[in-house]
Amino acid sequence: MIEPGAYIALEAAYRTEARRVRATLIRLLGDFDAAEEALHEAFAAAADRWPKEGIPSNPYGWLVSAGRFKTIDRWRRELRHARALPALARLAETSPAPDMPEVIEDDELRLIFICCHPALPPDARIALTLREVAGLTTEEIARAYLVPAPTIGQRIVRAKTKIREAQLPYETPSLDDLPARLEAVLRVIYLVFNEGYAAMEGEALTRPALCSEALRLGRLVVGLLNEPEAQGLLALMLLHDSRHAARVDAAGDLVLLEDQDRSLWNRNIISEATGLITGAMAERKAGSYLLQALIAATHAEAQSFDRTDWPRVVSLYDALSQIETSPVVALNRAVALAMRDGAEAGLVAIDAVMISGGLDNYAYGHAARADMLRRLGSVEAARASYKRALALTRQTAERRFLRRRLANLGQID
Repeated sequence: MIEPGAYIALEAAYRTEARRVRATLIRLLGDFDAAEEALHEAFAAAADRWPKEGIPSNPYGWLVSAGRFKTIDRWRRELRHARALPALARLAETSPAPDMPEVIEDDELRLIFICCHPALPPDARIALTLREVAGLTTEEIARAYLVPAPTIGQRIVRAKTKIREAQLPYETPSLDDLPARLEAVLRVIYLVFNEGYAAMEGEALTRPALCSEALRLGRLVVGLLNEPEAQGLLALMLLHDSRHAARVDAAGDLVLLEDQDRSLWNRNIISEATGLITGAMAERKAGSYLLQALIAATHAEAQSFDRTDWPRVVSLYDALSQIETSPVVALNRAVALAMRDGAEAGLVAIDAVMISGGLDNYAYGHAARADMLRRLGSVEAARASYKRALALTRQTAERRFLRRRLANLGQID
């Protein structure tokens, strides 16, 4: 007899539990590739057994157990591989010492701290973690870094090779060692949130599950370490998340910040975020995430887009630029400068960033430039920039927005 709803439950389990199952399997098996194979084997077993035997009460536990023991069985068949013997002896125990105290109880957060090992180059450790823990594709990670996807793939391969050759242990760092890994961990969480907040491609503008997961991890880090930057990152994500109901209209089309209905912004979430900012500011250590949170809070406090304190926003971007010399930060500052000093000043700043920052393949840069040109009445130049942005954009809602802009200029191809 086929269990009704088994395949629906299996799909839901993959959507909601796959990252957590993978993280636990990496901890148990001590190897990324083995854990990935175990994950696929576990879901294949579930596809075979759940329709016949029923949906387990704890899908996560069932999948972890299935993946783990299928790996043990496979390694038993491959005893000739001497490399597998120590791992097999360790894994053959009935349980992974559940009574042992853990500095970090959450498997995903623990794995993020493990992957952000200081022996790995910063970009490599973040790329590895985003791919293996967060499950982002190399293309999604590449977009975050503004580099080609093969470059990210090479970084991940090099990181895995380094782990294998240096025999870096899959061990949770001690509480004293966590601060040294915090910067990379926060970067991972931030990039996961960004992909959820503005999806790279697909029909939907957002991926709520990624936003929720990043917020969950952010809260865990704040609870684990009383660090202003962790509080700043959580505040920043909350402030962005507070606007999610106003970011798209009923048709699923993008609504820019300047056009959003601010009555739809979640004031309870904004209040939580401002409380975190107040607490972080008391430490008198303003890092990148705290400064970005202050910028987002300035927008949240404004009664309208036009009444935003643009001098303050520009000033905060000036401070942020001293800490993070990113072309994207410079681009955002240029847009704020346009609101303070006018579109002409904004265009000059944007052009400078596009050249010096190597943003020719960055869709948002061309869209920002097109907007300045549109405001200045340079229709043909604006059209060219919108077309360039459209050519670089794969996200459906963003493509519709750019096509509307082109249509409003009187021509669309």
